[in-house]
Amino acid sequence: MPIYEFECEACGETFEELIFGSAEGVKCRKCGSERVRRVMSAFGFKSGSKFVSSGPGGGACSGCAGGTCSTCH
Repeated sequence: MPIYEFECEACGETFEELIFGSAEGVKCRKCGSERVRRVMSAFGFKSGSKFVSSGPGGGACSGCAGGTCSTCH
């Protein structure tokens, strides 16, 4: 049962929803609109002694000179 992130096309609200099957029937918590779309969620993980995020500017390994998370600074 994954948790997905959604964005309402009517009001712009971003929210998370626990989905048991398909994402059909998901409504915006703010305005009640069914015009929502699933968006890519960032995730985080621990590398060595620091926390890094895969989101924009989060320090994911794509910019590492060493090519592995263990060399990220």
